Amino acid sequence: MEKSKLKIIFFGTSEFAVPAFKYLIQNGYSIVAVITQPEKPAGRAKITMPSPIKKAALESHVPAFEPHNLRDENFLKQFKHLNPDIVIVASYGKIIPEKYLKIPKYGFLNIHPSLLPKYRGPSPIQMAILNGDKETGVAIMVVDKGIDHGPILVIKNYKLSIGDSYKDAEKKLAELGGELLLETLPDYLDGKLEPKEQDHSQATFTKMLSREDGKINWRNTAKQIHNQIRALNPEPGAWTKWNDKILNIIKAEQGRPLLNQGHSGAVVKFENNIAVTTKKCYLILKQIQLEGGKVMDAQSFVNGHPEFLNSKLE
Repeated sequence: MEKSKLKIIFFGTSEFAVPAFKYLIQNGYSIVAVITQPEKPAGRAKITMPSPIKKAALESHVPAFEPHNLRDENFLKQFKHLNPDIVIVASYGKIIPEKYLKIPKYGFLNIHPSLLPKYRGPSPIQMAILNGDKETGVAIMVVDKGIDHGPILVIKNYKLSIGDSYKDAEKKLAELGGELLLETLPDYLDGKLEPKEQDHSQATFTKMLSREDGKINWRNTAKQIHNQIRALNPEPGAWTKWNDKILNIIKAEQGRPLLNQGHSGAVVKFENNIAVTTKKCYLILKQIQLEGGKVMDAQSFVNGHPEFLNSKLE
């Protein structure tokens, strides 16, 4: 089928979905609708904002639908009326009911940022960073009724840098996923790609990460804490307590081994840096934010709060 005649519906919500959507549009594919999660209040002011994929849809004059519940029979009728040939899913954030999966001629394809069957579920990029993985990737898979359970068309690996934050990795993997989709789609539609069942015995699962997952334990190693900070910013954030207030750790670096094993969580001056002692090494603080304040570099924070030095974080 000619790409311009292929009717695509795109399910997506977060920034991760945007490159694939834009690549399809830029390469002559016809996206007849975007399905995204409803607008939610964001930021301190709790201003209702459209999802990143809805913004992209509006810019490309593609109608966007925001169903609160995909089990709504009225919305299912709307979906059927759109008569898609294929559906592309990227970071939609909700389980798609089985009755939708049988409607498009070519089914549903999902772009998932992990080396499936590893890290199924909602937080694969964060978990790869949290676990200190040196490599992750992107999979294009056929959607079935399970969570990231369907057969795989293609996987591409991506090397994680020690400096990659979640947002860095998300951006790079989103671009990789969009490029991989463009490479894969023509052969899939022509029947040249045979989906391969995952080895379900090797499957691992991720969860929705909560604010409590961001609580730093200073008895962990600097590497573990650094991975936690990289993985969990900007949401739900990595944090500790200082003077009975929340102190968000926005950016940090792993420092050298401790000269003397002392109390973990002590704030010290180390090689002209502000650092915290951990189980084995110093963790150098780069950007921090005290509850109710603004993000600032650690030295500027100490200039305004000299008592921070030689204090203990909890």
